[in-house]
Amino acid sequence: MVFSTPLFLFVYLSLTLLLYYAVPLKGRNLALLAVSLFFYAWGERIYVVIMVASTLIDYTHGMLVERCKARGNDRGARWAVASSVFFNLALLGFFKYWDFLAASFQAVGLNFMPVLNIHLPIGISFYTFQTMSYTIDVYRGDARAQRSLVNFGTFVTLFPQLIAGPIIKYKDLGDQIDSRTCTVEKFASGVQMFVIGLGKKVLIANNVGMLWESYKAMAPGDLTVAGAWLGVLAFAIQIYFDFSGYSDMAVGLGRMLGFEFMRNFNYPYISRSITEFWRRWHISLSTWFREYLYIPLGGNRCSKGRWVLNLFLVWAATGIWHGASWNFVLWGLYFWVLLLVEKFVLLRWLKRAPGAVGHLYTLFFVLVSWTIFAIEDFGQLGEYLKVMFGLGGVPLIDGAFKYYAANYLPVLCISALAATPLGAAVYRRLNVRTAHILGAVLILAGLLLCTAYLVDGTYNPFLYFRF
Repeated sequence: MVFSTPLFLFVYLSLTLLLYYAVPLKGRNLALLAVSLFFYAWGERIYVVIMVASTLIDYTHGMLVERCKARGNDRGARWAVASSVFFNLALLGFFKYWDFLAASFQAVGLNFMPVLNIHLPIGISFYTFQTMSYTIDVYRGDARAQRSLVNFGTFVTLFPQLIAGPIIKYKDLGDQIDSRTCTVEKFASGVQMFVIGLGKKVLIANNVGMLWESYKAMAPGDLTVAGAWLGVLAFAIQIYFDFSGYSDMAVGLGRMLGFEFMRNFNYPYISRSITEFWRRWHISLSTWFREYLYIPLGGNRCSKGRWVLNLFLVWAATGIWHGASWNFVLWGLYFWVLLLVEKFVLLRWLKRAPGAVGHLYTLFFVLVSWTIFAIEDFGQLGEYLKVMFGLGGVPLIDGAFKYYAANYLPVLCISALAATPLGAAVYRRLNVRTAHILGAVLILAGLLLCTAYLVDGTYNPFLYFRF
C-alpha cells in the first residue's frame, strides 16, 4: 500500500486516525503498532515476520548493551552492538544482495552461489538502518534502552516513514515515542504538508515520469542530443518530486500523529556545488552515513590518504545502498571522484565564481549522474551517454523532441519553479489571514485534483520501493 492511492487516502488513513484519536493516550502506541504492522503486511504478507524478528532482536540487544554498560562490561556491550549490526547487515545482505552477487559471480564463470530469485522486502534498506542505529546510540550513551517492547515496536514499524524514510535515528525519535503532544495546529500543518507531498508525487512526478519512460524506451538510433538531455532532465524531475513528495507525506502524516520527523530534502537543485547538493539531497541518509560510518572510520581527522579511503568507502556504500546493481556502485564512485576534485581544486574557485556558474556546473554533473543511476544495463547506458554528448554522428534535434518539449513545457516550467524556495518565500510574506485562506483553498484544490488524477490515471510508480 502506498500513500498515493485512494485506498490509503480514504480508507486506511481515515480509519487509522479515527482509531488513534479514539483510544486513550496510553494505548496510542499499541494502536500505532497494530495499524503499522497491518500496513506493512498488506504489501508484504509473510515478510512482516522479518520485521517482527528484527524488532525483537534489536530490542533485546539494546537491553543487553545497557546492562553490560551498567556493569562496566564494555567488551560485552561492544559484542552486543556487533551482534546487532551483523544481524541487520546479514538480513539486508541476504535479501537485497544475494542474487546480485550470485549473478555477478556466474557472469565470470563462478557458480558456487545459486540465484534464488529472492523477493526484496519493501523498505528493508530503511528500517534495518533505523534499528541498527538504535543499539549504537545506546552504546554511545546517546539514548537509553527502550524498556517497552510496544514502544520500540512502534519506532521500528511506524508506518509514515516505514517503507521510504526519512531514516529516523532512535535518539531523535525516542522521546517522542514515549510522549508527544497532539494539537489542532500540528494536525493542520500535517495535512498541509501531506497534500503538498501528494501534489509533488501525483501532479508532477507521475506526469514527467512518462516523458522519461518514452525516451528510455527509444533505441539509440532514434535518440537525438537534445532528446537525450530532455529525457534525463525528466528523470531528474521525477525522482526529486517522487522521493521528496513521499518524504513530505511522511512528515505530514507524522505531524497528524503528533511526531516531528527531520526534513529530508532542502531544494537540492539550487545548489552551487556537488558538496552543497549532498547537504540538501536525502539528508537523512547522508546524516546516517556520516554519523555511523564516516566519523567512526576517522572522518577527515586523519592523514590525507586515509581520508580519501574513508570517503571512498562511504560513497561505495551509498551507491550500493540504493540498489543491487553495478550502475549504483558506479554512481556512488562518480560522486566520490567529483567531491575529491571539489575538495582539492574546484571549491575555492566556485566560491569566487558567479552563482550562475556554480548552478550550471552542478546541474550538468547531477544530470549525468542521474543517467548512470537510471539505466542499469551498461550497454544501454554507454549508448545513451554517447548520444548525450553528441558522439557517433547523432542529430541534435528531431520532430519527437519538438513534440515532447511542446507538450511537456507547462509541467516542466512548473517543476522548475517548484524545485526552488520561491513559492514558499512568497507565501511567508503574505499576512496571516490571507495566508490561511489561500493555504486552505490551495490544499483543498490540490487534494481534489490529486484524487481525480489517481482515480483516472494508471501510471503511479514509486521509484524508491526497490531501495
